Amino acid sequence: MIVGVPREIKTDEYRVAMLPVGVEMLCQAGHRVLIQREAGVGSGIPDQDYLSNGAEIIETAEEIFAAADLIIKVKEPLEPEWAMLREGQILFTYCHFAADEKLTRDVLATGVTAVAYETLRGPKGTLPLLTPMSEVAGRMSVQEGAKYLERPQEGRGILLGGVPGVAPAHIVILGGGVVGKNAAQIAAGFQADVNILDVNVDRLRYLEDIMPANVNTLYSDRHNIVEQLSRADLVIGSVLIPGAKAPKLVTQDDLKLMKPGAVIVDVAVDQGGCFETTRPTTHSDPTYIVNEIIHYCVANMPGAVGRTSTYALCNVTFPYVMKIAEQGLIEAVSVDLGFAEAINIHAGQLTNQAVAETFGMEWKNFSDIAT
Repeated sequence: MIVGVPREIKTDEYRVAMLPVGVEMLCQAGHRVLIQREAGVGSGIPDQDYLSNGAEIIETAEEIFAAADLIIKVKEPLEPEWAMLREGQILFTYCHFAADEKLTRDVLATGVTAVAYETLRGPKGTLPLLTPMSEVAGRMSVQEGAKYLERPQEGRGILLGGVPGVAPAHIVILGGGVVGKNAAQIAAGFQADVNILDVNVDRLRYLEDIMPANVNTLYSDRHNIVEQLSRADLVIGSVLIPGAKAPKLVTQDDLKLMKPGAVIVDVAVDQGGCFETTRPTTHSDPTYIVNEIIHYCVANMPGAVGRTSTYALCNVTFPYVMKIAEQGLIEAVSVDLGFAEAINIHAGQLTNQAVAETFGMEWKNFSDIAT
């Protein structure tokens, strides 16, 4: 199989979808690996490291898309890449279709098979290809929130941990999953006052057991959310419904309850965001202000720490890349139903129910159309 790794073109995206060790393993198994020139530079991986492990360095993305049977990426294909996708090709990446109807329809029209990292299920029902980036984003959300709470960044001028005689910041985390757990751990380390809200009481019990004393848990209902917004210095949105658009838990009117200069970090922006006022931003222009509340809504947060994120991501994605290359996609997913859930588009058909329901589109089970 010919495996292609193009350079990421999303603004300020420094990750790459393949490590040199992955190249070596694929080449030893008899496959060809095409890496676009300087694809790994943002993660501190020079072209020579790929070359010395058997990769072919290719100048343009067009050449890679034209030749490769399997395209491995980090982020969803952007508009310049749509025309390069083709029928019979496999695209393996974060897709985030539920956040963007145009992306969904245009990728669907290419005939490509789109396999999404974020909906692949592990043996225990977890999302193993989403987990490492959720860990990174959760930890980053606190350090970014701390930065924008500083007065030169138009924040309230709050130090997360306070000092003796001065109260620490009050941090509210909406969602107690992987992002929320990691955000809470880092915020707790800063000695902030932390509250996590979630609708899963069993998850709240687990978090209560493992978190230090400055982290409290609350059931996520409308009254508790509103009460917490009025106290919050920093609100982190970390709600996830796998494959589907994130629910809007905070309206624009709710922002009026918050203190001027408070900060929102919406980690759920990739799936549409859990604040009504969320719109995607970039690392180059990360924030905007609505109703005196600073919004940080960068859609590829882990891309800023490319080296950490690349290694964390490739550690979990590569075994599935090897399965596709060695067995072919149909055979690989036939023995792994969780892997099959990652197929969002196949043979011109939408195969993810959550995405279909988001946009009122038709969908079919992958097993019914797999060939």
